[in-house]
Amino acid sequence: MTTTNGGQTQAPAQPPPQLNVVAQYIKDLSFENPHAPQSVTPGQHPQISIQINVNAKPLQGHDVEVELKLDGKAELSGNVLFSFDLLYAGVFRIQNVPQENLHPLIMIECPRLLFPFAREIIASAVRDGGFPPLMLDPVDFVGLYRQNMERQAAAAKPS
Repeated sequence: MTTTNGGQTQAPAQPPPQLNVVAQYIKDLSFENPHAPQSVTPGQHPQISIQINVNAKPLQGHDVEVELKLDGKAELSGNVLFSFDLLYAGVFRIQNVPQENLHPLIMIECPRLLFPFAREIIASAVRDGGFPPLMLDPVDFVGLYRQNMERQAAAAKPS
């Protein structure tokens, strides 16, 4: 406790919340171009599908590993032109964050920080596979978080 000029007692100020990126890395990367060289013909407009998942696990102290998994493929007339799997992760040090805000911070803000780097890795892998770079659209991690929370709540309800 500290004392002010008026003789009133005040609690010491709470340290500010902190989110620091300790490390970022590729855990797994796979790119397949199963029908090359026929698949790299210019002028094709394939159907592209992408799935994104986020996982997290606590490490020592205030550190958390967050994994961003991106799976995708491009198909044309039922043939796979290319497919990719990327597991990109980061270690985040989180301090002075209220417990009720911790889960959303880990599952929304951490993947949001990782995404631009994962996007660049995918674009480069697709380009190096002989196709135009695949520029993934921004991801609504808040919407993804809400969908996952609703899915978990529905699964927990008794039938």
